[in-house]
Amino acid sequence: MKENVLDVLTYMFESYFYEEEADNMFNRETLLEELVEVGFDHQDVEKAFNWLADLPTSQEDLRLTSPEQSSVRIFDTWESKKLDLHCRGYLSELEQMGILNAASRELIIDRVMALETDEISIEQLRWVCLIVLYNLSGSDIPYSWLEDIVMDLSSSHIH
Repeated sequence: MKENVLDVLTYMFESYFYEEEADNMFNRETLLEELVEVGFDHQDVEKAFNWLADLPTSQEDLRLTSPEQSSVRIFDTWESKKLDLHCRGYLSELEQMGILNAASRELIIDRVMALETDEISIEQLRWVCLIVLYNLSGSDIPYSWLEDIVMDLSSSHIH
């Protein structure tokens, strides 16, 4: 058995989402069967589908609830427990680099909080960022570019 919903999401993303024929082959029931066959729990797969269903699919959808650009993000106690200082610094760096805007940052935090884990590692956060940004890009941005920026960003300099 695999560990959790984020493992399902990561596997789905690596295996299906950035392939050109992914749109043609995405059938919920078929994909569910395939994921259960490789060892994921049926319930975790359903939760992963629901997690993905809650993602907006465009920047326009995101702008409807976008915080002001000049806003300062204060993390509440629960968010701070789940996203340690390293993770919060990583999000801040992505925003300072212009990779995230206030709205996409909030979406990533929302998607992290929707995961049923007590805390999240920097590697897991990077996957959430990659999945969210790829979904928002509408596949207009090449996957390899997103992967390079989000996954290879030096995390040793984040404070």
